[in-house]
Parts: sequence; C-alpha cells; structure tokens
Amino acid sequence: MGAYTGCSVTILSSLCVASILIVSILSRPFFCTLMSFSGPKSEFSVPMVELQKKINSDDQVRAVGTGDSRTGFYINRKKAKLSREQELEQGLALARASIRRSAASKLNLSATVKGDDYVPSGIVYRNSRTFYQSYLEMERRFKVYVYPEGDLPITHDGPCKDIYSIEGRFIHEMEHGNGNFRTTDPRRAHVYFMPFSVTWMVKYLYQSLSHNHSPLLEFVSDYVRVVSMRYPFWNRTRGADHFMLACHDWGPIASGGNPFLYNTSIRVLCNANSSEGFNPQKDISLPEIHLYGGKVSPKIATPPPDNASRPHLAFFAGGVHGPIRPILLRHWKNRDNDLRVYEYLPKELDYYSLMLQSKFCLCPSGHEVASPRIVEAIYAECVPVILSKSYVLPFSDVLRWEAFSIQVDVSEIPRLKEVLSAVPEARYRRLKKGVRLVRRHFVLNKPSKRFDVFHMILHSIWLRRLNIKLDQ
Repeated sequence: MGAYTGCSVTILSSLCVASILIVSILSRPFFCTLMSFSGPKSEFSVPMVELQKKINSDDQVRAVGTGDSRTGFYINRKKAKLSREQELEQGLALARASIRRSAASKLNLSATVKGDDYVPSGIVYRNSRTFYQSYLEMERRFKVYVYPEGDLPITHDGPCKDIYSIEGRFIHEMEHGNGNFRTTDPRRAHVYFMPFSVTWMVKYLYQSLSHNHSPLLEFVSDYVRVVSMRYPFWNRTRGADHFMLACHDWGPIASGGNPFLYNTSIRVLCNANSSEGFNPQKDISLPEIHLYGGKVSPKIATPPPDNASRPHLAFFAGGVHGPIRPILLRHWKNRDNDLRVYEYLPKELDYYSLMLQSKFCLCPSGHEVASPRIVEAIYAECVPVILSKSYVLPFSDVLRWEAFSIQVDVSEIPRLKEVLSAVPEARYRRLKKGVRLVRRHFVLNKPSKRFDVFHMILHSIWLRRLNIKLDQ
C-alpha cells in the first residue's frame, strides 16, 4: 500500500509539473504579441495605436489583464515603461485627440474661461474653437530645445532695431524670455531650434556686391554637421523636427546649405514665396515687422479710436523696386487725391498719419514677397490691400485673411480705385473690425504675452510638429 501511495504522489507531482510547463508554453505567445525586448535599450514594441486605446483621464497607461474566472487563472500585467520618444508621441496623440474633440464640441468657450483671458472668436479665424484648444495644448505640452552650439554674434543673437527685427527678437525671447517653452533637456523636446541669424551672416560673412552666397551656405552646412555629430536628434528624423528662423530676404538661400534643412526641416521665413520653394505644409510664414530704434512708432503703438476720420481711400509711399511697385507707381503716382500714392513722401507729410487717415493701405511686394507695411497697416487699423504674387500670408493656417484684408491681383492695378471704391461700406466696417481683432497676433511684446506674435510663431511650429510622427 505504501508503494502504491508513493507511486501516486510521484505521478501526481509529475502531472502537476507538466501542467505548469504546458501552461507556460501556451501562455508565451500571448506575452510575445504584447511586448518584446531587444538589445540593451529594451525597446517596448507595442504599436502606439494600441497604447493610445489604454489611456485613462490621467494620461496614464492602465494595466492590461487576461484570465479565466472559472479556473481562477489570471495574469495582471504591470504598466509598461515607455521610452522618452514614445512618451512625447503619446502626449502629441492626446493633444490631437483633444483638438479633434473640440472641433465637434458645441460648448461656448467664453462661458468656460475664468477671468479676462483672451478667447479667440469671430470670422477672422478658420476655426476659433480648434485654434483655442490647440493653443492650450501647446501651453501645456510644447517644449523647445535651443542648441547651445555657436558663438556670438552670428548665433544666439540677431537684429532688433531694423526691418528684420523679428529675427533677433524671436531668438532673444527664446533664449532669455520667461522660458515656459524652453527645455534644457533635449530628450524632452518636441522640436530643436538652430539659433543662427541669417541677417548677421550677411553682415559679417558676405562680401558686399560679390553676389557670392557661399559663406552663408558653408556656415549653415557646418552648423548642421556639428549638431548632427554631437546629438542623435537630427539623424533620427533627418531634421524634420528641427527649425530655423530668418527674416532676411536670403533666408531661403541660406537654408540650402543642407538639403534636408531645405526640404525636410521647418523653415520660418519672412520670404514666404511659394514659387521659390516655400512649402506651407512644413514651412511657416513670418510677419515682417520694422522696428525703428527697436520700437513701434508711438502713433500706431496703440489702437486708434474706432470713429477716427479716414478721408483718404488708400495710401502708399515707398521706393521703386521689385516687379510690382513700378506698375503701381506708373498708374497712380501723384495722380489722385483719394488714392494717395507716392514714391518719396514730401517732407510736409507724415507716413503714419496718412495711414491713420486712410481706409485702405496698399501693401505691394518689393524685391521679395513680404512687406512690413502689412503689419504697420494692421497697427493703424487701415485695411491691408495685398498686392503680391505667390505670397503665403503669415498664420494663414489659423487666420482667414479675407476677413480683414483685400487681395488684389496685379493685373487689376490699373483699376485699383474702381476696385476699392466698389467695396460696400458694410463690408469695409467688417474688414476694419477684423483688423482690430487680429491686431494682438502681430504685436511684439517684451516680455511676450499670450497670443502675441511670439506665441503665434510658436503655435505655427507646434502645428507642424503635430503632423510629424517619429519613426520608431
């Protein structure tokens, strides 16, 4: 009997061990389909879309479980640790979902915001609700790493007192501002900023009248080579999550120093000419702001009274250069008291006073497509009249320019007075109101303020980054 008992115990023990082995073998494919680890990086291989399905309201990954209540066999998996890249991508996925939900929402945003914070609304926006939600997501998540490489004055500095002031002011705000968007840890960044100034390249590297852009191209090529050798981030995306910013006319030329910078990176440019390689799907149009002595003229620094008299139909004064201005001056220079067009303004007349006294301000392109007159017109609440070819207007992914400006084809310049006189008074009032609504988006503040031009530039970069998904 003892022998039989021992034999039974042995058989039962063997069966138990075998059962455990069978369960282990059968269970292994289940784990393998959910996660795998390879090499020293222990990279988690769950598809991002599967992870996004397991996000709760606190943006945390829930534990995943499987089992059979009848057998009591249950496996509770722990939270999977994500890589930094996956954490960033997961955050961007949540932001995209939040923006999509806002587009479908019927909620009155102005009723949900406490205090006097600005809430975008009105026909000047393509979709004010999605813009506002996207802006909030940017404030919550967006981080920029500024490469420390490079020496003054060509890097980490730029002009702040001339027609290209936006170039230097952005660099200074990015490096010395309140720092809410800047991170010193490149692994936590969504985008990477190369803080060189094309304007200072032209000043310090270019030989005047040589027509030789090689020094600019070589500097940019060397800069990209240095950051790509010292950091892994450029090579990870071939520069798709990197950006440069330039207001000088030669910004697009300088970006040709590296083919991936030109074709893949985000280029923030005043010279936003779609016929010369500017790609609005990845590139950003930068407003040109002329700061005389570093400040906006006091005459247009604050909004004029809404009932101010505007006796003139339209106004322009400027030099003859580029293909469009000669046409404008040939047809209208000193020819009409309502359409005040000058090449050089007489000394007894004041430029900004005439803007403030005109209903429309003519903004023809010069050598390049951008013109500081557009922003000056917005400051003066003088409806901009865009006379340009192939110009991608600033922030047009958010703003409806047709709601606060008029675009006139160059072929219509001979009929310009007829075109502007035909604008009904009610439409003009709506356009003027639209100008007042968008004004805050073109103002340079020091320090920067929410929804001002600095933040609108960042938001444009944020939108481009939302469309880039890192290749895992």
